[in-house]
Amino acid sequence: MIAKILSSAVIGIDAYLVEVEVDIAQGLPTFTTVGLPEASVKESKERVKSAINNSGYSFPADRITVNLAPANIKKEGTGFDLPIALGILSATGIIPKEITSNYLILGELSLDGRIKPVNGTLPMAIAAKNAGYAGIIVPYDNRQEASIVNGIAVLPVKTLSQAVSFFTGFSHIEPEKTDTSAIFDQDNRFEVDFSEVMGQEHVKRALEIASAGSHNLIMIGPPGSGKTMLTKRLATILPPISFDEAIETTKIYSVVGMLSKGQAIVTKRPFRSPHHTISDAGLIGGGHNPRPGEVSMAHNGVLFLDELPEFKKHVLEVLRQPLEDLKVTISRASSTITYPSSFMLVAAMNPCPCGYFSDPKHECRCTYPQIHRYRSKISGPLMDRIDIHVEVPAVPYKELMGDAQAESSEDIRKRVTAARAIQSERFRRTKIYCNAQMSSRHIKKYCKIDEDSCNLLESAIDKLGLSARAYNRILKISRTIADLEGEIDILTDHISEAIQYRSLDRGKNFS
Repeated sequence: MIAKILSSAVIGIDAYLVEVEVDIAQGLPTFTTVGLPEASVKESKERVKSAINNSGYSFPADRITVNLAPANIKKEGTGFDLPIALGILSATGIIPKEITSNYLILGELSLDGRIKPVNGTLPMAIAAKNAGYAGIIVPYDNRQEASIVNGIAVLPVKTLSQAVSFFTGFSHIEPEKTDTSAIFDQDNRFEVDFSEVMGQEHVKRALEIASAGSHNLIMIGPPGSGKTMLTKRLATILPPISFDEAIETTKIYSVVGMLSKGQAIVTKRPFRSPHHTISDAGLIGGGHNPRPGEVSMAHNGVLFLDELPEFKKHVLEVLRQPLEDLKVTISRASSTITYPSSFMLVAAMNPCPCGYFSDPKHECRCTYPQIHRYRSKISGPLMDRIDIHVEVPAVPYKELMGDAQAESSEDIRKRVTAARAIQSERFRRTKIYCNAQMSSRHIKKYCKIDEDSCNLLESAIDKLGLSARAYNRILKISRTIADLEGEIDILTDHISEAIQYRSLDRGKNFS
């Protein structure tokens, strides 16, 4: 007897369909799984056998062959347990074969027949919808994650017995429904605010510009000047994440298994802050079975690297490609996987090993060779890919204890959101979404400047020794400043302010 159950697996962050074919024939009792199964898939036979027996059904004492098609792609994970169990029960005549063909099925089995959650449910639900299936059978704990996909019935199950009862017509499973708009409204709150930060108005301005155009930014200043405090409040002024962006980000978190229990969708832009001891594989992604790294976990959000020179130099250098291409490609002998990595890089560093170089109130004890060695850990090509450089001095006591009310995150966020709306309209016919993603062609079209601005920019490039890439960065920042002010044209004031944000270029300060 042969039965076929439809399931799914994930490559990268996208799912593909898998046919679980079960053949039961007379012969010595064996259980063989073919179709390039990994160890976790091969071990499913023990879980399936115990789950069937402990759920009150008879496990056939025959020769069982399970084929996972397409057979040329490696299968990994525990999501094939439930499809294999239902395939065996279908091949033995307990479940009608016709009804199972309308559903995509996934789930891990425990030995007593309970169904445990699996990773990658969201992309699998999207694959089921695109393939035109009537519904998808998912573990109960994955129900909200899968139900954000409209146009397909999501049927959550807790046990193998419940799934069998549904397919045999003895019970009904109510499709799960999720109100995504209510989730976004509920989760759109923050525990911190920019109004809590006293002083540092020029740094707040730089963070506002960076948020408006999704520009990479680096802050340099002594310990205790507020670099980390300001960065942790950056998420409060970023524009709200769109539904499409949320789906794409949630797919990454779903594949990695980073969604918390009961979480349906990522409703806030990610903020990732890895420790400086992270490896290049942890940052970019990789491993024997490739998985996303921190740059992909920060997709559509912020990647914060505190104490930037403390990161290993080769780890920092691997950032150059994802910063330029907005994606990471991991190649292995058997496959090549691409993960999205469109993030805003925010970095912080001290001016020297002790942290007090150029600080008027503290004596720096570092020698110039030590300072040079410390700063040279950040290469010129990497620094060129950071749009905005801003110095963060220590906050004076008067500002720290002042009564002046700082501007709230909500007010800043309104301006940032308005600037992003202008950019969305500007790039609606292209594949880019913000000023930071503009190529040379877009810069020529949208960043035209007058003669006075050209002369100012030429003078700055000669004096600061800026590279061609830095020239493009200045034009991008100027375009964002103009958008924040609602100006159609880039003015000289916008160019002048943008030039100030290249103060840490190697041609001047990193020599």
